[in-house]
Amino acid sequence: MSEQDLILGAAAGAVLLALCAMFWLVDQRRRNDARLRVLHARIADLEAGAEAAQASVDAFDSALLSVEDGHARLTSGEESLAVCAEALGTASPDPQAVVAALMRADPDHARRLRALFERGEACAFEVQGPAGVVAVEGRAAGALAWLRLSAVIGEDAGLPTAPRFAAFLAARAAPAWIAAADGAPVWVNTAWLTAAGVSSLDEAAERGASFDKGAESLASEAANLGSKRQALRWTTLGGRRRAFQVTAQPLEGGGVGVWTDDVTETEELREALKRHVEAHDETLNHIADAVAIFGEGKRLIFHNTAFAELWGLEPAWLADRPSHGEVLDRLRQRRRLPETIDYAKWKAAELDRYEDTSTGPDDLWSLPDGRTLKVGRQPHPMGGVVLLFSDITGELRLKAQYNGQIQVQQATLDKLNDAVAVFGSDGRLRLHNEAFELFWNVTGDQLEVAHDFEGVVELCVRRLHDMNFWRELKGRVADPDPQARAPISGEVKTSDSRIVVYQSRPLPDGATLIAFADVTDARKLESALADRSAALAEAERLKRDFVGNVSYELRTPLTTIIGYSELLERSGENLSERGRSHAAAVRTAATQLARSIDDVLDMAQIDADEMALDLEDVRVADLLAEAAARWQKEAEAAQVTIKVEHPADIGLLRGDVRRLAQTLDHLAENAVRQTPPGGVVTIAARRGLGEVQLQVTDTGRGIPFHVQAHIFDRFIGRERGGPGLGLALVKALVELHGGWVALESEPGAGATFTCHLPEAAQGAAGHPELSF
Repeated sequence: MSEQDLILGAAAGAVLLALCAMFWLVDQRRRNDARLRVLHARIADLEAGAEAAQASVDAFDSALLSVEDGHARLTSGEESLAVCAEALGTASPDPQAVVAALMRADPDHARRLRALFERGEACAFEVQGPAGVVAVEGRAAGALAWLRLSAVIGEDAGLPTAPRFAAFLAARAAPAWIAAADGAPVWVNTAWLTAAGVSSLDEAAERGASFDKGAESLASEAANLGSKRQALRWTTLGGRRRAFQVTAQPLEGGGVGVWTDDVTETEELREALKRHVEAHDETLNHIADAVAIFGEGKRLIFHNTAFAELWGLEPAWLADRPSHGEVLDRLRQRRRLPETIDYAKWKAAELDRYEDTSTGPDDLWSLPDGRTLKVGRQPHPMGGVVLLFSDITGELRLKAQYNGQIQVQQATLDKLNDAVAVFGSDGRLRLHNEAFELFWNVTGDQLEVAHDFEGVVELCVRRLHDMNFWRELKGRVADPDPQARAPISGEVKTSDSRIVVYQSRPLPDGATLIAFADVTDARKLESALADRSAALAEAERLKRDFVGNVSYELRTPLTTIIGYSELLERSGENLSERGRSHAAAVRTAATQLARSIDDVLDMAQIDADEMALDLEDVRVADLLAEAAARWQKEAEAAQVTIKVEHPADIGLLRGDVRRLAQTLDHLAENAVRQTPPGGVVTIAARRGLGEVQLQVTDTGRGIPFHVQAHIFDRFIGRERGGPGLGLALVKALVELHGGWVALESEPGAGATFTCHLPEAAQGAAGHPELSF
């Protein structure tokens, strides 16, 4: 290739290179223009954003500072920074000076700011300055730390910021939330979430959980009415039923603020107080004393049932809560207040007691109807006066009776011959009589000085040296053991050889009565009486032996006389009529004498308690019929009619048939002899309450009144036809069966003897040693 070609080639390459460079430059310029336009647009946007940020900061009175390597620079909010500097008391609104003032305000604030600057930890707090409050919120972005400052001065200086207020509500122990117009919560605190059992409000919406549906209804009602609403709601929280005071307050800008206060303890105390007041009122309504409570306005606020009954006031009128003065006026009208000359002055004095806060002494009111009332007044803890009325009429009467009885007892004790002393459970001498002083040769002054058991023993030991006796007696007085206080009695001998009987008796009030009696003469007399009793017993024995022997000796010849007299009566024509009459008279007299001897022996047995009953079931009808049959012949001879009367169901009687027949025989014999010819003797029986009554009635001449008192005595004279020993034996036999005999008689109108016999006699009646 030639040199020219090379030059041409180089020139062409240079031209191509220039063209390429030109095209590249044009392309680069076009790209740079496009990038420049983008940059201008971004700058315009940034300027607009900066202006908007500046405007927003100015609109919300906040200043924005950027801090890098400890150097603070104002980004926006120059006017707000000046306000913050004024609130913090900083002379110059320099960002660095403001940050230094924030760090000087509180060590905790300085720690938080250093953590923001050095480690990028976010913070939020408030600084109280001399002229206001500055709210600080710090965030980190890249290498810069940003501080947003908001100053609050004037009346709003004490208000917290919204974040702090939200944090305050979130930390509240009771549920609080903000609700929409329909009552649904839109913001809740931590306590609300815990009470609803959810972790967030969204979860509560998904699960339909709520703190209390009634509280949400209350919030909706407050939103609709535009006014504050309150209600007490009971709900279960933490497994326990709790009470919350719910308050719903419409907020500016919409929504309802709802907060609650746990008033469980207050409500429980309120319920307990209510129950206590009801129980207190119920208790007062059951006590006998009348109670009335007048409040601070001197009006009746409570009265029990006894108050209305005591004064006879109408419950409806009392329910209207009359004043104290009105109550007094009504009682005055009905003459139920104490009589006084100046009622107005007395009433004023009663009403003036409201001013006295002390409890005065009780008064006694004597009412016109004879009652005596004890009136007590006490200041009421809630203001007013409590009046207590006690009807002590009976108490005063009983007190007078008691004092009278004490005086009678003392006078009675003083008249006793026994020495008596009463010691209390504490060992003190409570009572003694004059005989006690004379018995131990002491004076009343000495006993008053001694005043207790030990002191009394020192006075009495001079006459009775046995200290063991006094120690045992002290145990009966002072030992609280019931066994130790059991009654005792015994005998001791004094130093002057007197025999003293003592006894102790526990009294119902815990006191102990001790009595001493000198029985020296009584013991001597007892010894003499014992000797005489032995002599009398021996004489009685001799008498019984004599009666028995005489009766035995008489019975044998009497049997012979009766036998020969009956033989003579049957001798027929060998003996004249007059002789047979004499023989019959002899036989009758001998038979009567034999019966009298038997009566004497029976009485002797009864007197010696040696007669025993042979008990069996006795048919009463048969008993009466047999008695009538035995005396029919004698009655016919005396022209007397014997009648037997008894119910058909008279039944049985438990007794000794032989002794009962003997009783009826004596009564029938007496009736036949006392009845004139043409008369009637009635042997009757009837059944009473637990007894059978055997009666023998005659129509004879009767028994004089002066004889009736002694009719059952032994050996009544026969000058008026007396029965002798028979009726005495009747009385003894009936009493041996456990019964008794009654007589009804008028002179000239006959007599009725009634034997009251128990349905079942006791078999050991004649053997007292067999009874228990």
